[in-house]
Amino acid sequence: MHADMSFIGLFMQASLLVKFVMLTLLALSIVSWGVIFQRRALLTSTRQQSLQFEDRFWSGVDLGRLYQDLSTRTNPDLGLSNLFVSGFKEYSKLRGLNNRVPDAVMDGTYRAMRVSLNRELEKLESHLSLLATIGSTSPYIGLFGTVWGIMNAFIALGAVENATLAMVAPGIAEALIATAMGLFAAIPAVIAYNRFTAQVEKLEMLYANFMEEFTSILHRQAYSERDTDQ
Repeated sequence: MHADMSFIGLFMQASLLVKFVMLTLLALSIVSWGVIFQRRALLTSTRQQSLQFEDRFWSGVDLGRLYQDLSTRTNPDLGLSNLFVSGFKEYSKLRGLNNRVPDAVMDGTYRAMRVSLNRELEKLESHLSLLATIGSTSPYIGLFGTVWGIMNAFIALGAVENATLAMVAPGIAEALIATAMGLFAAIPAVIAYNRFTAQVEKLEMLYANFMEEFTSILHRQAYSERDTDQ
């Protein structure tokens, strides 16, 4: 009687530990793909909204009106608009208290935008460490299952007087499936992690550049208002 060499057949013939390894790798692969789709949607949406906001910001719109429009939305945008709202809100508060001390106003405004920047980056980087963990550990988990399965195959082979390749092949094949599943879980996770990390770095640079430019605009406005009051 020939052994069933299909994937399901090899899985059913595998030892309990190898089955557990395969199921673990399958679960990690499903989790990985879920994170990949979710992160891809978030990063794409964040970049699109940030670029749209940047175009509107540099179109010459009144900053006060822009702030009122963004701050009253029930579903706030992602990315640059949140930095703008937090910065302009703090600027408006401090300007009424320290109108004659522009540097104090700008220091508080910059700190508020820095806090908002850190929050935005935290959103973008969420779950990326999970992808890195899956990508780095899955091959070793699969290798462990393979080593265990091959070890059991050779132990069983040693107990037989007339050993043939047909007797040992199914055991080795089912063990190697664990390595294949480990690679199947790891490769997409590593590729996605590297890609998403690069996208987060680009968005961080976009945020940082906007902060510097927006700070310069508010700095000039603060000094202009102080000179007008004097």
